[in-house]
Amino acid sequence: MNGVPDKTQLKKLLSDTLEGHRMTVDEATSLLKLTDRRIFDVCDAADELRERKAGDTVTYVRNQNVHVTNICKNLCGFCAFGKPKSSPDAYLRSEAQIREGIRLAKERNVTEICLLSGVNPDFDAERYAHIIGLVHEEFPGVDIHTMSPDEISHSATKSGISTKEVIEMMIDAGLGTLQGTGAEILVDSVRDVMCPTKVKTAEWSRIIREAHSLGLKSTSTIMYGSIESERDRAEHLNVLRGIQDETHGFTELVPLPYLHVNTKLYERGLAPAGATGRADLLFCAVSRLFLDNFDNIQVSWGKLGKKFTQMMLLSGANDLGGTIFTDEVSQDAGGNEADYLSPAEMERLSVDIGREFRQRTTDYRILK
Repeated sequence: MNGVPDKTQLKKLLSDTLEGHRMTVDEATSLLKLTDRRIFDVCDAADELRERKAGDTVTYVRNQNVHVTNICKNLCGFCAFGKPKSSPDAYLRSEAQIREGIRLAKERNVTEICLLSGVNPDFDAERYAHIIGLVHEEFPGVDIHTMSPDEISHSATKSGISTKEVIEMMIDAGLGTLQGTGAEILVDSVRDVMCPTKVKTAEWSRIIREAHSLGLKSTSTIMYGSIESERDRAEHLNVLRGIQDETHGFTELVPLPYLHVNTKLYERGLAPAGATGRADLLFCAVSRLFLDNFDNIQVSWGKLGKKFTQMMLLSGANDLGGTIFTDEVSQDAGGNEADYLSPAEMERLSVDIGREFRQRTTDYRILK
């Protein structure tokens, strides 16, 4: 399919996809380029497939982010969070501060703690394992959700061991699930511009497969709306779909729209001012249609805002992620609603569009 499908072509593609046709990269690219009311036909098909795959339940996890450090070796052009060690804005939380954050999470009855940090150049595998161990000691039973493939690769090099050995160390320390972050766009020509010091696509994919083979589940992510093309986005989805075919280890897709404020890519004129609403809707919908082996698509409400979050739930998404309580990464890049969304407000948004609202675990078991 060349260019954008006409009405007849679109109707056939969506009908075939709902009947089991596995969408191609070319077809996904063509849908991502739509600019008129046909967008709503794509969203409608995605919503129908969401109903088949995930039902009429909107889920969420009660979680809290615990930020460890914003010192980062990568300093990617799309990121406003990471700082060099010499920056006056750099921080490294003490063990006492980390424990305080964990105790606060425990008081809030969360089921998941996300340890978030830059890829600190001084952190080796032992340091990461120690921090995970603190959480396990303070709050046994909570799912510890942390470590990206880039962090695993860095700590393996720093400690002089294999990535498999690093993953095994983290599991022994109490790691529950892996963060499929650092993916950004899994196309190396794009990565070479936006995150040149991060692991390449093949290494990111290899480490994810390795973690899945060791029994870990992980999220999968994409950051869209910066310098990549529609085809790059489709190619990224194809990488994820291929891994899922092999491992079945991804719990969900988390689409992350690029927030441009305070980022070098935007300040240097290399990237636009983030994704548009059109791009947000289409990416959510096309992801649902393309990722036929995924059950769950999450909405990044902290980046999209509450009202647009509802539109994503009508375009293929079924999950609202977590309560978070704090998200310094999005706040530093201009995410004005990135601090906290109460379960009561999540329920209001869900019920308003005729959906049931339920709490889940990190691996999508319904709690109540």
